[in-house]
Amino acid sequence: MSIQIFQRYRMPSSTALSPDQQARRRWMSVLAKAPAEKLIHLWDSLPDKPDWSYLRRPETGMVMVRGRAGGSGQRFNLGEMTMTRCSIRLGDGRVGHGYVAGRGQGHATTAALIDALMQDETRRAALEQAVIAPLEASAADRRDLSARKAAATKVDFFTMVRGE
Repeated sequence: MSIQIFQRYRMPSSTALSPDQQARRRWMSVLAKAPAEKLIHLWDSLPDKPDWSYLRRPETGMVMVRGRAGGSGQRFNLGEMTMTRCSIRLGDGRVGHGYVAGRGQGHATTAALIDALMQDETRRAALEQAVIAPLEASAADRRDLSARKAAATKVDFFTMVRGE
């Protein structure tokens, strides 16, 4: 079963998105899925943080999670989950948004700040290297560890033919 977050408006497929939109979708996904402590630590280690203000303070609410029968069949409402969102504006006018699962107000704020900074072409490469790449590597390590743990419990069944 695949799980999708319910969307009021249908998002265009990734083939219809511009390269900038695809890049932003990627980094926002990384920021949303990152462990809050690691993201905040990486933010704290960045030099020359900009001035910023809230457009929308962190708000926690519920979103509907949808699934598909058999992974590709009919959609159904799986249940609700908690989500926190935040929007900020940098001193230069750029706006950033953060959406994270759970009640992590600091996580949502930090994700919004990094989203806004990533929109600056002059800072994007440095932030990619200092924040996004380590978070992606950490996520890959967690997936690998989970796969190894699952593989350790794998049972191979085989059929034996008796007496013929």
